[in-house]
Amino acid sequence: MIGALIIFGIAYVAIATEKVDKTAAALLGASACIIFHLVPYEAALKAVDLNVIFLLVGMMLAVNVMAATGLFEWLAVTIARKAKGDGVRILVMFLAATAVLSAFLDNVTTVILIAPITVLICEILEIEAMPILIMEAIASNVGGAGTLVGDPPNVLIASSTGLTFIEFLENLGPPVLIMLVVGLPLAAFAMRKRFHVTESNKARIMRARPELAILDRKGMQRALAVFGVILAGFFASHAVGVEPGIIALAGALLMALVCKTDLHKALEKVEWNSVFFFIGLFMLIGALEHNQVFEKLGHVITDWTHGNFLLTVMTILWFSALLSAIVDNIPLVIAMIPLIQSIIPAFGVELGVADDPVALKHQVAEPLYWALALGACLGGNGSLVGASANVVVAQIGRRNGYPLTFMAFTRLGLPVMISTLLIATGWLYVRYFL
Repeated sequence: MIGALIIFGIAYVAIATEKVDKTAAALLGASACIIFHLVPYEAALKAVDLNVIFLLVGMMLAVNVMAATGLFEWLAVTIARKAKGDGVRILVMFLAATAVLSAFLDNVTTVILIAPITVLICEILEIEAMPILIMEAIASNVGGAGTLVGDPPNVLIASSTGLTFIEFLENLGPPVLIMLVVGLPLAAFAMRKRFHVTESNKARIMRARPELAILDRKGMQRALAVFGVILAGFFASHAVGVEPGIIALAGALLMALVCKTDLHKALEKVEWNSVFFFIGLFMLIGALEHNQVFEKLGHVITDWTHGNFLLTVMTILWFSALLSAIVDNIPLVIAMIPLIQSIIPAFGVELGVADDPVALKHQVAEPLYWALALGACLGGNGSLVGASANVVVAQIGRRNGYPLTFMAFTRLGLPVMISTLLIATGWLYVRYFL
């Protein structure tokens, strides 16, 4: 276990300090774990979440096909005109749209769609792109926490517990809505000077004609039709038993064929750095999981709380958040679910509801699972590597000439993580303990 932790620590420091390329750091760390027999090669490969990888490749490919038609330029000019060129209004519109879309799509898909449009609008209006890109990643993580399908941890919890979409919405939707109602005005106030648009740029955008941005009208119509099928597939994925990654990859390839796109050129524009970074990171986390690091940390929690149910719920919330800011939240949640399942009966006896399945679910199981879901999703805002959406935004920004450093993201993301966790703490206390 110590060896896996040391290698992970070295790789993480290399990623955070950006002394070396983060993709190289992740892959070298994963290779070292295999070379020193800290994790079997088969177990390391098994730790790679192909659903996430296929989703990334599929959505990036689909975006590249749609971009070639001029769709994003048309959207950028149209949105800027609707906002009358006001930078703060555009900021609020995009953050609200990102949060809402992330609740019903996954947050990676959302930022892959939103980020290119954001970059174009910022270039048109001559305002900073990077702060709004960071805040869009943050908004996607917050919005994704509110529903069953918004973030992978929620999907994992639902599949292991049988909790329904409506139960997720009823219990996680209200605190997420509070976070957005409080956060959006604060973001607008804090960023009002950085997104000031000159009168000449406002006048220029109001004179612009969005329809001139369209390069291939028929191609755009075909791409949007296929994209509609992809979105429908995402919504129906759980009902039909097909993972979103397969839907995204198959849909993107179908889009390329329907639009007669040069597939080789489109694939060249896929952010392969992000893809291989995730592969390396998944393998690194797999090494920690193989050495039972998460399981042992979970037992530390229960030993520390000494059977105090309120303290246990709040510890799971904050512990999962802080750890999710450092490692990917998917293996963390996978490891935490059995731990929670093991302590539910003991708390049922202590609270006198062990013989009442309904009361055991509502008074014991749900507070623990909602704490895990909120912590894992909101903790992703704590650092650049805390959530998949953050890494994707960083790669899109870098490709467009807006490099995003680990510390630049943390300066914005960490205060948001702490403030949203405080709201989540208050919600859980009022909902279950007051």
